[in-house]
Amino acid sequence: MEPSDAALVEACRRGNEAAWETLVRRYQRYVHAIPRRAGLDDEAAADVFQEVFSALFQGLDRLEEPDRLGAWILTTAKRATWRTLRRRMAARSGQTALDEEAEEVPDSEPLPENVLMGLEEQLAVRTALGTLDERCRELLTLLFYTAEPPAYGEVAARLGLAEGSIGPIRARCLERLLRRLN
Repeated sequence: MEPSDAALVEACRRGNEAAWETLVRRYQRYVHAIPRRAGLDDEAAADVFQEVFSALFQGLDRLEEPDRLGAWILTTAKRATWRTLRRRMAARSGQTALDEEAEEVPDSEPLPENVLMGLEEQLAVRTALGTLDERCRELLTLLFYTAEPPAYGEVAARLGLAEGSIGPIRARCLERLLRRLN
């Protein structure tokens, strides 16, 4: 079972490099996804990533709620992304007519704020999923986190359960997950 965020923060405070690496690995995709979803390029996303983890490293001792590290990281990444976007918009004051026309083209993509809220929700679900017992975690991962969800027969075979028990177990696991999210 993976160590909790609070345990990792405590280990980082004691200078444990492996704990720091685990924290970075745990959150690197989320931090990188926020600026990318907001329309920033890889270089700007890397800058946001660096800013977030630098702030975390410098503020480890001041972090008041280590168990809410995921929320802190996402909020910090959002703010760093917004600052980067504002700087870029300010630098665009010399737009050409073609640039202005391009801005008039309707965009069907969700707003960056909505994408960021979705990422926060995904993180909350994944964090709550990580706190479930192994059977629930494996079952829900197979059913909801695979590109092609397997048939109940395959899930039953993988987990060593009766096929008829998958539905009721799934319902109980989802109830437990929901309780952890509330």
